[in-house]
Amino acid sequence: MTNCTRSTLVIIGVTALSLASLACAAEPKVELLWPDGAPGAKGNAEGDKPTLTIYLPAPDKATGAAVVICPGGGYGHLAMDHEGHQIGQWLNSFGVAGFIVQYRHRNSGAGYGHPAPLQDAQRAIRTVRSRAAEWGVDPGRIGIIGFSAGGHLASSAATHFNESFGEPKDKIDRVSCRPDFAVLIYPVISFTEPFTHTGSRKNLLGAEADRALIEKMSNEKQVTPQTPPTFLVHTWEDKGVPAENSIYFYLALRQAKVPAEMHIFPKGPHGFGLGQKLGGASAWPKLCETWMEESGFLKNKAR
Repeated sequence: MTNCTRSTLVIIGVTALSLASLACAAEPKVELLWPDGAPGAKGNAEGDKPTLTIYLPAPDKATGAAVVICPGGGYGHLAMDHEGHQIGQWLNSFGVAGFIVQYRHRNSGAGYGHPAPLQDAQRAIRTVRSRAAEWGVDPGRIGIIGFSAGGHLASSAATHFNESFGEPKDKIDRVSCRPDFAVLIYPVISFTEPFTHTGSRKNLLGAEADRALIEKMSNEKQVTPQTPPTFLVHTWEDKGVPAENSIYFYLALRQAKVPAEMHIFPKGPHGFGLGQKLGGASAWPKLCETWMEESGFLKNKAR
């Protein structure tokens, strides 16, 4: 049965049946990223099959921009609601298509570490780009957004796009996986500095990871002039993933002369999603929308 309970609507004069139909109509479509099986799949359970959840804006609002969404969860689970579905709905509200990637992690299916999450994120970008015409998307305006460990995954996609993590399985795997922009919200970035989130590092790389791999996946060390423009958000009070993660990445972007905008808000815990009722930090969604527009990613948006 289709799950039609995600959004609560209050509409005067609408029957229960038609209200349920409206809720169902709003349900996004979910597709397998690899219909014939993901590379390195260890089983056939739901968690072994990464998916793409598709949120398309109303045609009269669509700007042609798209964003792949990476929920957080320490590479051990996925915060699919406030860092997934709510983000798809927010993006749709100003004409941007949202695509949530339900990527493999340490506790999904038979259990996955690197490179499975990055394979899934890269495949999501490639899928959106290869089917851009079908979804009304400009293939040159496809970004990625990530939260917490999902921010590490998004920053990995933004810095490791020239690396291959397996042989191409089909024509989609031959499409560019470089995001055109990145949005990193309280992201995990470094795996080498004292402020790293050790749980994310352990889940992704294992407890006995090789030092060279730890260095490689410390993404502040992987920024180049080809890294896409980036928008970063953090809070001073974040104790789970300290703000230094965003700061170091921003400094690396600045050194590489990559356009970037960063906001460090004084108040707010880790994992606040859209930041509703959080004082200053609740401004970040509108600030991000403005940044996207001023950067040219919403160029079809009516002013």
